[in-house]
Amino acid sequence: MTRRAGSALGVVALLLAGCAAGPDYRKPALDLPVAWTVEAPWREGRPDDQSAKGPWWRRFDDPQLDALAEQALAANATLAIAAARLAQSRAIVGAASAALFPQINLSTRASRQRISANRPQTNYASPNFSTVQNDFIAALAVSYEFDLAGRVQRSIEGVEASAEQSAADFENTRLVLTADLATNYFNLRSTDIELDVLMRSIALQRRVLGLISARHDLGAVSGLEVAQQQTLLDSTLVQVDLLRRQRSIFEHAIATLTGTAAPLFALAPDPKERVPPAVPLGVPSDVLERRPDVASAERAMAVANAQIGIATAAFYPSITLAPLLGVESTSLATLFDAPSLLWSIGVSLTQPLFDAGRLKANVDFAQAGYDATVANYRRVVLTAMQEVEDGISGVASLARASEQAVLAVASARKLLEMSAARYEGGASGYLDVITAQQALLSSERLAAQLRGQRLLASVFLVKALGGDWERSPKLATR
Repeated sequence: MTRRAGSALGVVALLLAGCAAGPDYRKPALDLPVAWTVEAPWREGRPDDQSAKGPWWRRFDDPQLDALAEQALAANATLAIAAARLAQSRAIVGAASAALFPQINLSTRASRQRISANRPQTNYASPNFSTVQNDFIAALAVSYEFDLAGRVQRSIEGVEASAEQSAADFENTRLVLTADLATNYFNLRSTDIELDVLMRSIALQRRVLGLISARHDLGAVSGLEVAQQQTLLDSTLVQVDLLRRQRSIFEHAIATLTGTAAPLFALAPDPKERVPPAVPLGVPSDVLERRPDVASAERAMAVANAQIGIATAAFYPSITLAPLLGVESTSLATLFDAPSLLWSIGVSLTQPLFDAGRLKANVDFAQAGYDATVANYRRVVLTAMQEVEDGISGVASLARASEQAVLAVASARKLLEMSAARYEGGASGYLDVITAQQALLSSERLAAQLRGQRLLASVFLVKALGGDWERSPKLATR
């Protein structure tokens, strides 16, 4: 009751201060590191604010990926849903802003009615008659709510922040879509490289099998060596079928992401080597300005804060002005005559006095919702920090591993040459040659997989950093 008794004073204070009920929004401060944990071959760099924001995939210099990304942005259903939700949120802003202005309605009515002769009366001395008459009315009604406690202002703040959150969600959907597309694309191309390795290995194994078979026909070698080489070839052919199945899965995923039916989509094999771009790193706080999911979480706090103001404003009086001007007559011919004029002007004031704690519970609910968005914001930021650090260490580790894999391939190739020479000279059995062929195939496949993983790690890091190298001003957190 004390809070309600002071509500009138609260209204006066609000009018004098010119502010809305509830707390003004302020983004919570976060304790962020001043730099990333980097290792060779990393060199820290500043984001290039002058570059165009958006098509980060072009950094990989792959025309096929560029075309697929543009197709996905134009035809992907998930992105279309996000765009529609953004349009809805912007429309809601317009609807909420309309509450700042008077609402004017024109109403007309034409009726013919019979009045009951047995209707209730206020004066029993007056006779009661049944009459049939026309009733024509045309009136302009105006309604305007004085936003004393700032309920309308907080509502507009909330829907504006919600629209900004939808814009950030749209950008995040766009980023996730293009990252998923690039991930599936590079997985497919990595599979192409592995298949190319296998096909070259199969060609070599078939040539060797032909030579061994010819020597066997001449009686120079036993059937065991032919069987060993045939077994190696058959095993390698099985791996081809497994990789082709894997490739089809990636191809079907790309089809769906680009808005194409899987049976109608195909990508020709392209085993050429692709080099990931160098991704410069700024300070960790840059991530808060560039990642759309962080921006979305921050805007969610602003929405929740506005809800506290809306719930708090319910404690204060609601004042509505509702004038009306019109004409009413029993005949159309006299509808606009002076005697037909009618008007009214009135002000309604509603002040809650007793609600058994309902309004207080609404404020507590809104406050708890805000606390939840703050916790979620901190979680999203910490996740962003983790993903960037994972990306940095992953790219660096895979770069070193890829270099070592190239050396391993060279060593395996040399081992095969030496094993073949020793076998030809009778210094060792054919099993050494088989083992060397398997080692070379394994090394070449591992090198191919590492090249693909380097591309995937670069995509992951770009996604973790929020897209292209520069900030996006329209999504900057406030």
